[in-house]
Amino acid sequence: MNNSAWELEERHTILELWTSAVTKAPDTVFVHFLDGDKQHTYAQFDQLTNRLAHGLLAAGVAQGDRIATLLDNHVDSVALFIAASKVNAIYVPVNTANKGEFLRNPLANSGAKLLVAEDKYLSRVDAIRASLPELVNIYVRGDTASTGASVEGLVSLYSDNSAETNIRPKPADIAGIIYTGGTTGPSKGCALSQNYIANQALRTREMCDPRPGEVNWTCLPLFHLNALVVTILYSVVSNTTAAISPRFSLSRFWSEIEKSGASVASILGSMIPLIANQADSEAMHRCKGQLRMARGAPFPSELQEIWHKRFGVEIVGAHVYGFTEASFVSMLTYDEAVGAAPGSSGKLNDRDFEVMIVNDDFKEMPTGETGEVVVRPRRPNVMFEGYWGRPQETLDVLTGMWLHTGDIGKVDEDNYFYFVDRKKDYLRRRGENISSYEMETVFNQHPDIHEVAVHAVPSEFTEDDVKVTIVKEAGAALTEHELAHWAIENVPYYAVPRYIEFRDELPKNPVGRILKNQLRDDGCTQATWDMEQSDITYNKN
Repeated sequence: MNNSAWELEERHTILELWTSAVTKAPDTVFVHFLDGDKQHTYAQFDQLTNRLAHGLLAAGVAQGDRIATLLDNHVDSVALFIAASKVNAIYVPVNTANKGEFLRNPLANSGAKLLVAEDKYLSRVDAIRASLPELVNIYVRGDTASTGASVEGLVSLYSDNSAETNIRPKPADIAGIIYTGGTTGPSKGCALSQNYIANQALRTREMCDPRPGEVNWTCLPLFHLNALVVTILYSVVSNTTAAISPRFSLSRFWSEIEKSGASVASILGSMIPLIANQADSEAMHRCKGQLRMARGAPFPSELQEIWHKRFGVEIVGAHVYGFTEASFVSMLTYDEAVGAAPGSSGKLNDRDFEVMIVNDDFKEMPTGETGEVVVRPRRPNVMFEGYWGRPQETLDVLTGMWLHTGDIGKVDEDNYFYFVDRKKDYLRRRGENISSYEMETVFNQHPDIHEVAVHAVPSEFTEDDVKVTIVKEAGAALTEHELAHWAIENVPYYAVPRYIEFRDELPKNPVGRILKNQLRDDGCTQATWDMEQSDITYNKN
């Protein structure tokens, strides 16, 4: 490891990036909220967040206190994110789908002193407030009479004082706690420093190569780090505009792109094929060539081709690998993205991280061979600072002073990184390794499939058998026989699933991640179809 790299680049804070943008582009529109068509310049938003910062101080918020939110996509969500840094408090955005223990856990674990919530979510808070002794103040956006909880209106949190505060965070100070979706236990809060979040925004700028006057569109919820950094803070560091939609709407996608003037869009998951395969519209035709970047994953080559040819998008996909604990582990600059290695997640980010691919005995694998991805920082405050209030879980994931990702990957001779699968989701059948991630990417191309999970079930011949559990598109008449024949034509012989099961929905955690551990535990149910018991035959060699 090159020790000189430890201080190779300067560290930054969110407030530093914000102040620079306000100074350089005060009259540029910072945010455009498409619901209501409201816009705020950088100068206007600076005044707004100063007022909110003074209101937080008046409410007793001290440096290091946690401010939790249970908010939809609107001006107050973004304002609280910026204002928290202006008082050096810790921002804790909570998934708005959470309720019961899923809501109590992040509020209790973070020790949030102040909560700002939509009125429609307050009944959930009221149900658990007795178990949250550290929660002193609740401010409601909307009707304060809609709950039995003792609350104040959010409007009262905005002070008349629009001057700057004299508080300046340091790069190592904790800026936010982001809760990851737990699959086998309570979600853990990743403590992220000011520099971690700032650095991620600056790396996004390298990947996007912003143009003057550009607009960056997202419909992703503002309680996710993706929307906060890849759209909001990326706009800040590039002195451009963030266009915020309240939620994803397939029917409104192109009209919102047209209305906002966006040339960069952030999308995820099922949005990608849904947009690619929707019927033509006048707005779609008018927007052809308007988007120069569509950032998101998964983006298989077939869908990339559609987005290139049908919509005229220049750069398609994310070309990154990362997770809340460490990001971006791999990436590509804008110039590198053209002609990138197919199927890769960019090149290893050697400026921020040292990466090894190791086997179960923690021995480094040769170039091109798969193994678990382990990571450690080359610079301070580019990786998470640990799981908030969970020292043992932090130590568990940092075995041997390396962050164990639980992901399987490989690196080629040109330093391109390839994500293969989650370690616990990897299958081995008939002597062949099978990536559930790659399988799901293929099955998601089927027009009658809405959601799919590929997972292992025990085989009587040792190793695994492959099962696909599927939610069909509404009204689809797809049968197991039809899907089995389709699979034989589209996946390697050794990966053709033996078992198929159709369900109305897949089990998920509160952030929408499919609970494959539950599907593995379910195994073969009465509703599972077995190809070995059918009349279908195919070449298994």
